[in-house]
Amino acid sequence: MPEKILIVDDEPEIADLIEVFLKNENYRVFKYYTATAALQCIDTVSLDLAILDIMMPDINGFELCRRIRKKHTYPIIMLTAKDEEIDKITGLTLGADDYITKPFRPLEMIARVKAQLRRYKKYNAPVSPDDATIHHAGLVMDVKTHECHLDGQPLLLTPTEFSILRILLEKKGNVLSAEELFHEIWQDEYYSKGNNTITVHIRHLREKMSDTVENPRYIKTIWGVGYKIER
Repeated sequence: MPEKILIVDDEPEIADLIEVFLKNENYRVFKYYTATAALQCIDTVSLDLAILDIMMPDINGFELCRRIRKKHTYPIIMLTAKDEEIDKITGLTLGADDYITKPFRPLEMIARVKAQLRRYKKYNAPVSPDDATIHHAGLVMDVKTHECHLDGQPLLLTPTEFSILRILLEKKGNVLSAEELFHEIWQDEYYSKGNNTITVHIRHLREKMSDTVENPRYIKTIWGVGYKIER
């Protein structure tokens, strides 16, 4: 069964272009030019991924992302016409998994979509009972239910934050660079040295876990190398 992808962009030429390339890859596309029109689809269709423009006249992409994250965990890719750090950080903070700056190469967009879907399937695949729960220093991660608790309290993580923390826990004692984490999660060939997606997600993880760079209880920065969780 083809994956179902939502496109919401108020620029018809861009939404139509994305639709053409996605359909060429045999995805089922639900396309809307306004966020308001997309809301019913979000509530009634079992989607696999959403591509949201940030700047829309009725409900902006940030608010739409926030509404999706209240009920759904599928990947969200944000589209922004401005290469501004604040837009990227805001989107990631609200639960987006990746962002693409306009103008973009259609083949890059397709690669990002495929990478997100691979990551989502991989980390939502059935697991054996022995691998279902990870325990570490007051941290309990249930891989099956995608739930995480810290010192008995729920830890509300986005899907990407959950994936990063899971990888670091599964590879305790090993240092992973931002690039290695990026490829491990998305298997995306379009990583560049200026890409700070992982850095932003790590910062949010630390904030939610009340962890610090200076005196880390969990995620330790190895300067110039990457990140690790001690055994």
